[in-house]
Formats: sequence, C-alpha cells, structure tokens
Amino acid sequence: MKVSIITVVRNNKETIRDAIDSVLGQSYEDREYIIIDGASTDGTVEVVQSYGNKISKFVSEPDRGLYDAMNKGLALATGEIVGILNSDDFYIDAHVLEKVVKEFEEKNVESVFADLVFVKTENTQKVVRYYDSSHFSPEKFAYGWMPAHPTFFVKRWVYEKHGVFRTDLKIGADFDILVRFLYVHKISYSYRKEVFVKMRLGGVSTGGLKATWLIAKEQLQVCYDNGIKTHMLKILLKYPRKILELLKK
Repeated sequence: MKVSIITVVRNNKETIRDAIDSVLGQSYEDREYIIIDGASTDGTVEVVQSYGNKISKFVSEPDRGLYDAMNKGLALATGEIVGILNSDDFYIDAHVLEKVVKEFEEKNVESVFADLVFVKTENTQKVVRYYDSSHFSPEKFAYGWMPAHPTFFVKRWVYEKHGVFRTDLKIGADFDILVRFLYVHKISYSYRKEVFVKMRLGGVSTGGLKATWLIAKEQLQVCYDNGIKTHMLKILLKYPRKILELLKK
C-alpha cells in the first residue's frame, strides 16, 4: 500500500530538516512525501529544494492558514494511506511507516494511531511529556480527548467521502476531523501501544495558556456541531490528566 505523508510549513527552516530526514529515512519505500509551504521568506524553501526530487511534490505559495495548507496536500495525495507530519515533528525511528502498513493489513481497519512524546526544542532527546493514546474511545471526545493526531494514519478515501479540514477553526480542526471520522462516521481504528512521533514543544498546540483556552473553546464548538453533549468544565477536566503525562515520561 502506498503511503502519502504531508508536511505543511511556513518559516521553519530551523527544524523542518528533521521532519524531512525522518520521512526520507523510512524503511518502507512505497511512499510519497508532499510538502506545502506558505510562501516562507526565512530560507525554508531553499532547505526543501536542497532535497531535489526526493520530495515527491512541493508547493510554495500563500495560503489561508494551517488547515488550508493541509487540504492542499490532501488534494495532491495519491497514496492509499495518508499521514500528516508537522514541520516541528519527526518520526521516532525508520520503521514507523512499515509498522503502520502492517497494522492496516493485519487488522483490516480504516485508521491507525499510536503514542507521541513531547521533547525539548533545544534537546530532542529530552522527553518532557508522554501522550498516551491508549485511553481513547469515541466517548472521550466529550472531554476534549483525542488520539495523538500526528500519529494518525487513515485511508485516503475517508477524506474523500467524509470531508477535509475545516478552515474556519484556528487550532481545532484536527480535533474536528477526528470527531467526524471516529465518532460521527464511526470508521474503524487500531491502536499500537508504542511511540510513533516526537513533537517539539512550542508549536501551535503547545503555545501556553492562550492556546489552551482557544483549543478548549474550539473543541466545545466542534462537539456542539457534531451532536456531542458536553460543556466547558468537562473539556477542561482533561488538563489535570496532562500532569500525569508529565509524570509518565
């Protein structure tokens, strides 16, 4: 099965090379790598271009934000399986895609996800938090809980049938798409109890109290839009659990 990996980026020359190297270094060779750049001006374009034709498809042009860029990548994807890797993130080893494809084949499912670790920006060997996706079930969306999105792989036809990322959300469209896929449309999934991705602290989803409040508000809206009964206090209850993730690292 061919796997399409999509990375979106804007002005991130400092770390995108790690993301690229982790994709190109995968042992599974039936893959394509798509990079969508939002008209970077800091040298990111030159970094990507330095890889030549190792990058399957590269687009650099203005966009309407993160999720618009992701949708551009989805429109270009031709793989049976699609994964999205942020430009600050990278796969933990060279065998992630190999394990993903094996899981799809053996479990005959429509999506696969795993665990993620947050690492320090200046020292990616230092784990500061462990994101354990094993506790997920569709009912947990009411608490703002979801599988680690950078570890989420799904059959491309699911996007084609059930829609792509909402562009009216600033930070919560990944939550929305998982709600639609796993809760509303009930696609099948399999969880692998291992780490697939390392995520640097400091990205959009780890941007402090302001980002925390915004994601809670958008998750509440997503739940309302998709018929999930919840309230703000219920969603905010997930944050004490994140303290336990710090202890688990």
